[in-house]
Amino acid sequence: MLIPLRPGELPRLIPAVATGPQFTACSGSPQKLLQRVFISVIGGVITLLISQTLLFSSQAGPIFLVIGVVFLLYLLWGPIVEAGRKNATLRRYPAAAIFEGEVADYFTKELVEGRQETTDRQGRLEMVENRRTWLCLELEDDEGYLGTIRFPYDKKHKLIRRGMVVRCLVLSERKDFSRIGALSDAWLPQLKLWVGDYPYLLRPAFEELCLKRLR
Repeated sequence: MLIPLRPGELPRLIPAVATGPQFTACSGSPQKLLQRVFISVIGGVITLLISQTLLFSSQAGPIFLVIGVVFLLYLLWGPIVEAGRKNATLRRYPAAAIFEGEVADYFTKELVEGRQETTDRQGRLEMVENRRTWLCLELEDDEGYLGTIRFPYDKKHKLIRRGMVVRCLVLSERKDFSRIGALSDAWLPQLKLWVGDYPYLLRPAFEELCLKRLR
């Protein structure tokens, strides 16, 4: 079942500016956080040193000073920009609707999330793959298969069963939704559980909207 959103409802459900959960999600793994620290510190220190050298001898000094401050604040604005970009990918669709269906099937999949070089006991270099288990939910309604949502598997997901009610946003380039462009994160009301690899929706607002529109 698809219930098209009214004008103005999509921006209220998917904000342009990062929310707290979205900022956290875009902060990334410890490895990604460490990468941001390196970029922030190295870029900030180098540009600030250049700015101090040029501050009284060139008009470019203040410019490098501003750039240095921007680099040092990269830990803050980096996740905000990334979250805004993710939100924009769904906000751009001209058609959006609430979907209510069920979990048709589910399965796990091992995905490689990175590779790391290490040495064995003999000192030989070897490549180690960082794998993570993801859970895939296939969604359907009375008209058939809709799409698949996948996300990192956690112990709380053990309670998910086939036939459970699932709600999410469906986005499309076409007003008749004959072709699905994207799915948001999803709400399983029977478990009071949200699932998805990124928290696109303002979740309390979506739950409230579902109570009003799905009666």
